[in-house]
Amino acid sequence: MPPTLASLVQHSALNLTVRAGEDRLRTPVLWVHASELADPVPYMEGGELLLITATGLDAEDPEAMRRYVRRLVDAGVAGLGFALGVNYEDIPEALVSAAREAGLPLLGVPRRTPFLAISKAVSAAIAADQYRAVTAGFEAQRELTRAALTEGPEALLARLAGYVDGWVALYDASGAVVAAAPEWAARRAARLSADVERLRERPAPASAVLGGAPGAHADDRVELQSLGTGRRVRGALAVGTEAALGTAERYAVHSAVALLTLTTERSRGLRAAEQRLGSAVLRMLLSGQPDHARAVAGDLYGRLLDAPFRLLIAESAESADDDPLPTVAETLEAAAARAREAVLAVPDGDGRLTVLAVDGGAVVAAAEEYAAGKAEAAGVVIGLSAPTGPIAASGAYKQAEQALSVARRRGRALVEHEELATGSILPLLADDAVRAFADGMLRALHDHDTKGRGDLVASLRAWLSRHGQWDAAAADLGVHRHTLRYRMRRVEEILGRSLDDPDVRMELWLALKTTTRPGAEEQRK
Repeated sequence: MPPTLASLVQHSALNLTVRAGEDRLRTPVLWVHASELADPVPYMEGGELLLITATGLDAEDPEAMRRYVRRLVDAGVAGLGFALGVNYEDIPEALVSAAREAGLPLLGVPRRTPFLAISKAVSAAIAADQYRAVTAGFEAQRELTRAALTEGPEALLARLAGYVDGWVALYDASGAVVAAAPEWAARRAARLSADVERLRERPAPASAVLGGAPGAHADDRVELQSLGTGRRVRGALAVGTEAALGTAERYAVHSAVALLTLTTERSRGLRAAEQRLGSAVLRMLLSGQPDHARAVAGDLYGRLLDAPFRLLIAESAESADDDPLPTVAETLEAAAARAREAVLAVPDGDGRLTVLAVDGGAVVAAAEEYAAGKAEAAGVVIGLSAPTGPIAASGAYKQAEQALSVARRRGRALVEHEELATGSILPLLADDAVRAFADGMLRALHDHDTKGRGDLVASLRAWLSRHGQWDAAAADLGVHRHTLRYRMRRVEEILGRSLDDPDVRMELWLALKTTTRPGAEEQRK
């Protein structure tokens, strides 16, 4: 701590006496300033011990002293030292009364104590305090480094929370809370997600000071520090305390930021090597060499190939101003890290990201959450394969590509291949080109029904639904079978195509189904 008025009063060489403000002697003294100006306030910053001989003051005028003392108090002066035996043998009662009334500590400085001695004492105390802070900071750095290397980030956070006498939390690249100390701080840290998101949008390094965590303790003062050395923020550290950090505490925080940056931001060379290895594993899987892929994967990706996995392809829109795929990769990798899952993410540099993720794991869930929340705004579409294994990886890649194509055509952020492999084929026909084909194929029949007699479209639908059985179809329509035969001949004449051709029947049936989906008839009209 910096020196206080109490420590100066207790200094045996200074022999200072207390004349007012006895209850405020614990006030820190940030500097010593001597001035004989009637108004020294413009030249002060606050926290000073002001020393005077009262040469330019009417120290015996009560009203003048009240105004003088009030200006000092309003300026944040720590205390006032009055030289005894220079201009006045003792401190005038008007000044003593004004100081007591305003609560300003007033010290008597004996003639044998020069002002310079007080300045030297304060300067030495400040230097000693700074030395203690630096020493404590270096000790904290050693302890935090030892914790990070031997026990991991969680131990580092626990040590840091003790040093700052508060709470700390670590966020990953997606803004999610990875760890907190003490444990109860995780809930409080989660409330800062919006502030962390704003910090992530700024280039690293970035920081922010929050007056209080929303919905948290009113006395919280929270500092957010970004983690990462590149343009993208790789994570964030939150430090919550009741007051501003001191020098030693700030040393500890800066050390923690450096250590956490080293653990969260791997070197570019290592990341490049991992990406090359992941790309090689993926190529081997897609070329039908699962054994070779497993051998190359080693410990890094081997666990991923031991369980059913899904293959995901994310694609960014050409119109996107800033490539969102690195953010997608970071989001999925962060989810894998939190769940301690293996994940393989390979960007192809051509607007695509291929990801192998554990089936039913955190990465797949994170992809679905991203698609539901941010993918559309970022211009990202995602195709997801069915669960598979190393032997069928190439088939899974085709499934993901098919799902991606459907997602792009339907304007959806994510489509799973299971949606295409189950249920009706009709949802796959939700395409303007298919509807245009169906409308063109049936338009002549619709025109006939509008202008002439006979329901050719309804008759065609009934006949096709009954697989060409005349009696059953005529009964459905409530007409004689000869009437239905006549109508089918008219269909052939109008379309210029034979209903005996199975391809014609198939095309007509799909055209009828396409134009009679909910809302399709209205769209056709």
